[in-house]
Amino acid sequence: MAFLSSVLKQLAYEPSSTHYLTAFFCFVSLLLMLKLTRRNKSNFPPSPPKLPIIGNLHQLGTLPHRSFQALSRKYGPLMMLQLGQTPTLVVSSADVAREIIKTHDVVFSNRPQPTAAKIFLYNCKDVGFAPYGEEWRQTKKTCVVELLSQRKVRSFRSIREEVVSELVEAVREACGGSERENRPCVNLSEMLIAASNNIVSRCVIGRKCDATVGDSVNCSFGELGRKIMRLFSAFCVGDFFPSLGWVDYLTGLIPEMKATFLAVDAFLDEVIAERESSNRKNDHSFMGILLQLQECGRLDFQLSRDNLKAILMDMIIGGSDTTSTTLEWAFAELLRKPNTMKKAQEEIRRVVGINSRVVLDENCVNQMNYLKCVVKETLRLHSPVPLLVARETSSSVKLRGYDIPAKTMVFINAWAIQRDPELWDDPEEFIPERFETSQIDLNGQDFQLIPFGSGRRGCPAMSFGLASTEYVLANLLYWFNWNMSESGMLMHNIDMNETNGLTVSKKIPLHLEPEPHIP
Repeated sequence: MAFLSSVLKQLAYEPSSTHYLTAFFCFVSLLLMLKLTRRNKSNFPPSPPKLPIIGNLHQLGTLPHRSFQALSRKYGPLMMLQLGQTPTLVVSSADVAREIIKTHDVVFSNRPQPTAAKIFLYNCKDVGFAPYGEEWRQTKKTCVVELLSQRKVRSFRSIREEVVSELVEAVREACGGSERENRPCVNLSEMLIAASNNIVSRCVIGRKCDATVGDSVNCSFGELGRKIMRLFSAFCVGDFFPSLGWVDYLTGLIPEMKATFLAVDAFLDEVIAERESSNRKNDHSFMGILLQLQECGRLDFQLSRDNLKAILMDMIIGGSDTTSTTLEWAFAELLRKPNTMKKAQEEIRRVVGINSRVVLDENCVNQMNYLKCVVKETLRLHSPVPLLVARETSSSVKLRGYDIPAKTMVFINAWAIQRDPELWDDPEEFIPERFETSQIDLNGQDFQLIPFGSGRRGCPAMSFGLASTEYVLANLLYWFNWNMSESGMLMHNIDMNETNGLTVSKKIPLHLEPEPHIP
């Protein structure tokens, strides 16, 4: 660099000095040759052919997890893509995923920070997208121990019971005691979304998702949440071409994100202010617990107002859509296999017996082995987040003999792994029985089944999500028999097409005819 500076200065004073000009070009040529030589010596994983500028972006398709699976069959389970200006590693093998988590987890523990995360998560001051480091570790530890432990999940049982009781009553009212030929259908997908959002919002901020706060916010928490989820999954040019970030302003995407963020921020400010002014010591929501810990000086990290709101947003974004999506797919698969649904119902009704409500305490859940198998098989076939939330390498690393550069975005294709014919018999079939005698668990140690991820960046809310999913499913299967509406498709032809968003949900909502079950 000193030589280059000297050459440039000399050229400025003596522009006709040809020997300096020659030396300068020789120096630049040498640098280029060294760079090319170094690049040629690098051993990158196999890669599909790239187009100029956009690289492999055109190969993403509308359902990236399926596109990546198709490409990996040709180029291997460890594949390098160029998505715009972003080098991207796609992993479609349980063995490679295990090596990443078990051997190189620290190197792979950063997260890329997309535009939506920066805007909605207060410049990534949350847990999900915060950079890996000591502050992140302390924040996650607090969330796991104080908010998402098994004991805390059990403490939210009354909220689950109340919300699900309202859901069951809503379905029962829709039935209205009508005769079979006149029985109305319900949009079960919509009802599942509302129930899941209500469970999460009551646990996170202590109120239903349809509640409003004060006069300054004119829409409900649920409406804001749904808008955030849509914007979070929108294609942002600046995420793949940083120098073209201005395009997202012209398209209106960034202005819409910022307007929505301001509404959410005002909403959360009023909720927090209301709690602080009332000084409610009996507030057991996530927000209340964090504020109490801060007041008692029991936090190992500095909890600013933005940190608090970012953590709450993590819970809201990560907890609502995933639960309702899993439940929707579970019902779709059970409807396609009536005998499987009957087997699940018989187990639940046998365990619960004649009761005014389904009480899923620990002993009750432990007796519902087949229900758990249904949930596991649903998560295997229909992982709500099929491409586990992207990671980013913090430094260069050697993986399976290949060179992986620093700042490489990494996708683990859980969807492809969980349908790998080398790991599963009849991988495309919904067979809950495969788990009846299997020791494969969901805790991230069995890498052929990782819907919640694994390692340092694994989802800390697994227990919370499973408790809600099992409880809602058990209730709806206990209290009702379910049939496709006559206007819908035949049972064996239920539309199973996917739509890509923050989660991968059914493209066509479930419109079903519930028939009340009398114990």
